[in-house]
Amino acid sequence: MLDVRRIREEPDAVRERLAVRGDPGLAALVDRVLELDGSRRSLVAQVDDKRARRNEVSPRVAELKRAGKSEEADAIIREMRELGDGLSDLEGRLGEVEAELEATLLEIPNTPAAEVPPGGESDSPILREWGEEPEPFERRPHWEIGEALGILDLARGARISGSGFPVYMGAGARLERALINFMVDLHTDAHGYTEVWPPLLVNRDAARGTGHLPKFADEMYHAGEDDLFLVPTAELPLTNLHAGEILGPEDVPIRYAAYTPCFRREAGAHGKDTRGLLRLHQFDKVEMMRFERPESSAAALEELTGHAEAVLKALGLRYRVLLLAGGDLGFSNAMTYDLEAWAPAVGRWLEVSSCSTYTDYQARRANVRYRPEAGGKPEYVHTLNGSGLGIARTMVALLETYQQPDGSVRVPDVLVDYVGTDRIG
Repeated sequence: MLDVRRIREEPDAVRERLAVRGDPGLAALVDRVLELDGSRRSLVAQVDDKRARRNEVSPRVAELKRAGKSEEADAIIREMRELGDGLSDLEGRLGEVEAELEATLLEIPNTPAAEVPPGGESDSPILREWGEEPEPFERRPHWEIGEALGILDLARGARISGSGFPVYMGAGARLERALINFMVDLHTDAHGYTEVWPPLLVNRDAARGTGHLPKFADEMYHAGEDDLFLVPTAELPLTNLHAGEILGPEDVPIRYAAYTPCFRREAGAHGKDTRGLLRLHQFDKVEMMRFERPESSAAALEELTGHAEAVLKALGLRYRVLLLAGGDLGFSNAMTYDLEAWAPAVGRWLEVSSCSTYTDYQARRANVRYRPEAGGKPEYVHTLNGSGLGIARTMVALLETYQQPDGSVRVPDVLVDYVGTDRIG
């Protein structure tokens, strides 16, 4: 969440950066925070005054009684009773104000970084492109080539679970597993990340820590009896590995990489582009997560993005990098680069990775701090994460890029040892 002191000290600057998101209601939330913060500080002062008065005069009761001044002692006792009643009322009001203040802060998204332009999806600038257009011939979309090769069974997946739950068969399952293993190996062996195998269910505190709750409760699969949520991304368990901790100066930076299945209720069941593997309720993803010192986080974002790009380059997939405009920015994100791979048969750029910095926004919610030096005052870390990559859409780009005129699919060189063959079909 945002630091309430920052909102108090520079409200106009906070409103200005939030305006980049294009949501006019955010300014009203900032105003409400200022109002509640003012009330909270006033109530704290009143509570402190009454507590100080009680601490000051309470010891005098025994002294007055020992001195035989019972009337004066009784007067103080009556005053303390009235003070106690007033104090209880003030403390109750303070608790209510603090609860509303926290709830309001949880509804305010992160402020976009200075580099983030205003506008929506169509306003996100393309920063760079890599790779060449595959050789032209009449390519079949991935769902057709996948079904023809017997490696993708969408119909049976829908019969088992509904749309958005694909089944990979035979060489398709092996190719899916190959992509996962290749990406995890690359990030751990070449990029210096520590592999993590995290839980797939998280509690409310963990989901709140990343900013997924309360904003996106309806988009997550909820196990009601246990009040746990299926992970929409490994970002949730990885970010919360150090929730509530104070890390030492030697601990930061930290790099984690994890493979998980991901589950999202909002995967486009009522929207566009739902055919094949384009939008799913369950999909595999390899995630990169970093805890950084604030002064290093900008450079870390560029390096993180480069690590995601390295996967696409190794696979030989044409891609481009976009800087997301404010209106397309995630709730907790301060700045995001989207990596989009080219799918030649459907003729579309597909997002396969989002690489983001959250500055100290998530760290404040999850209470992750570090000491800049031994014995130093704890500060909030900066968190960053990025897909390295989302497997389903990478599979789309691979099947459509590497299919051959005879209907087979060539396996990229870096995957041959993982798959055990250089061609499917």
